[in-house]
Amino acid sequence: MRWGSVLILFALSACEKKASDLVQEREAMVRATVQSRGVRDARVLAAMRTVPRHEFVPSASRKFAYSDRPLPIGWGQTISQPYVVAAMTDAARPKSTDRCLEIGTGSGYQAAVLAELCGKVFSIEIVPELARFAKDNLRRSGYGPDRVALVTGDGYGGWPEEAPFQVVVVTAAPPKVPRALLQQLAIGGRLVVPVGRQGDTQTLQRWTRTAKGSEAFVKEDLMDVRFVPMVTAK
Repeated sequence: MRWGSVLILFALSACEKKASDLVQEREAMVRATVQSRGVRDARVLAAMRTVPRHEFVPSASRKFAYSDRPLPIGWGQTISQPYVVAAMTDAARPKSTDRCLEIGTGSGYQAAVLAELCGKVFSIEIVPELARFAKDNLRRSGYGPDRVALVTGDGYGGWPEEAPFQVVVVTAAPPKVPRALLQQLAIGGRLVVPVGRQGDTQTLQRWTRTAKGSEAFVKEDLMDVRFVPMVTAK
């Protein structure tokens, strides 16, 4: 065997070991920071084990990808800590046939987790640079347009052309719930959203549509959270 072949085999072995290490880190993250804090849905846990979070953070932050903390992704935005992503996904109760809308694509991580659980995800990002970053991350990780549809725009208006949605997940905090997102929920649909101004107490809320009509919703306060503000173009 030539030395060049030996070096190639050594490099491949090192890559495989690294990939194996990442799988172990992801498993440890799920057990220590998600499952231990009360997320029990087997499908949500499986999605968290499947999606490679390290592929959705900037290269400088990859060594922290499986720690339970938010990480900067540029342009004043962050990727939420794994527990919060899991808790929001769990609260939304996505089914395999659901059409899911995400407001705030960010790095694409939450969209990828939802794509493991929903029929199709529709995701909106207002920052063009982040929209490109998310698209690169998602497509490279195997989430094609048949699984995650992407658009750059103002999430306050939702995606009326694709409504209604059984699930809506908002990954930034508006001061109050945008009416358009409530109206784009299907009957029985769930909207999970952090509500409150930056610097004030923010509350993760779940809104469930019970019937047709502008007031046919049940609101539940789930837990205190801290998110970046939801940006609008207006």
